This record gives sequence, C-alpha cells and structure tokens, in this order.
Amino acid sequence: MKSIFGGILLLAGIVGLVYGGLDLTKGSVARDSIVYMILGGIFFAAGVSLIRTTRE
Repeated sequence: MKSIFGGILLLAGIVGLVYGGLDLTKGSVARDSIVYMILGGIFFAAGVSLIRTTRE
C-alpha cells in the first residue's frame, strides 16, 4: 500500500515539476511557476523516499 502511495506522489511530483517548468518558459507569472516547481519537488522527493524505504 505504501509503495502505491509513493508511486502516486512520485507521479504528482513529476507532473508538478513539468507543469511549473512549462509555465515558466511560457512567460507566465514567475511566482506561480516557482510554487508549482517547489511543490512538485516536495512530492517527488517524498514519493522516492517512500518507495525506497518500503519493503515488500
């Protein structure tokens, strides 16, 4: 169960990082893009950590 939740967090982190990067390159408001990228990084790190520490 934990590895599934870790995978979901990992995917959410990747989506947040990509969306923030695309939003930043389109010339949108930089503050919004940075928030997306920070949240994406947090979700990505949490997902990777959860997957690495889960033992099945």
